[in-house]
Amino acid sequence: MCIRDRVGVGLLMGIGSGEDMKVTVVGTGGVGGYFGGLLARAGHEVTFIARGSHLDAIKENGLRVESQLDGTFTVHGAATDNSSEIGEQDLVIFAVKMYHNLNAIKILPPLIGPDTIVLTLQNGIDNGEILSEAVGDEHVMIGSAYMEGRIREPGVITQNGPGIAAFGEMDVGISRRGENLLQRFQEAGWRVNLHENMPGMLWKKFAYIAGSAAVCAAANCVYEEMRTKPETRQLISDAIEEVLAVGKARGAPIMTDSLAWAMDSLDRFPGQGRASMAKDFTDQRPVELEGLTGTVVRWARELEVPTPANDFLYAILKPSAVRIEELNQSTA
Repeated sequence: MCIRDRVGVGLLMGIGSGEDMKVTVVGTGGVGGYFGGLLARAGHEVTFIARGSHLDAIKENGLRVESQLDGTFTVHGAATDNSSEIGEQDLVIFAVKMYHNLNAIKILPPLIGPDTIVLTLQNGIDNGEILSEAVGDEHVMIGSAYMEGRIREPGVITQNGPGIAAFGEMDVGISRRGENLLQRFQEAGWRVNLHENMPGMLWKKFAYIAGSAAVCAAANCVYEEMRTKPETRQLISDAIEEVLAVGKARGAPIMTDSLAWAMDSLDRFPGQGRASMAKDFTDQRPVELEGLTGTVVRWARELEVPTPANDFLYAILKPSAVRIEELNQSTA
């Protein structure tokens, strides 16, 4: 199925011509740093937006990527915390934590030209809609990343796990700009799929992350413990099924294999790994609870869809999330 072309078709002229894209990564953490780092290594003109000591280290020594799949490499793209220094871009990779969305969106206007594509590679389910309100839906493509990643120290990010990205349009269908980006991404070494039903894929990922991350955080355990304890595995499955039921009630194009895909994803992550939200709880960093389980519970109440597993997980995690938020506000 082919859908109408939107902005970004101008990038088609560069296919096979050797021209490089101008790319800005908004959120140079594990996901943004890894996928942006691959583009920079391939020769694209990449600017990394970061803050504090992480920004200082990238400016001084470049961005060091320690990848389970691609080895260790360092790229020396530009780095800044001021988007007005950059100019209009071909591609903006939007990879901030969801709780930074409102502030991060404010830096986008100087980056947006007539053909700019803004690609979200975040957790959560409504980032595309939020970005569309800010820059126009014609500029937005949605995606997700399947990996573990973090800032190990200033200037250094790590990648573990599958290291796969998926992206597509906010509508069901394939666009020429999507095909163009797919070629560019593959040439840069991305393990990536262009999906006709990316909204459905996003609900798969959202259901998996919301269910597994909440259980991982609540139980303070690793993947191997979660997936091998029958009671814990069943709780994850129940939570995922509830998320998918909420999606169906919202009219989302839920795929029939979503639950099986999510449980298979649980089995494919490194046994001693942990969900990023669980790590954030442990390290007392701001958490994405509201964008994940909180969103499920809120929409479920609006639609009168029963979600007992998610209600339980949200109630267990909410006090710690509030305490962490207050702690970080007091030290900011």
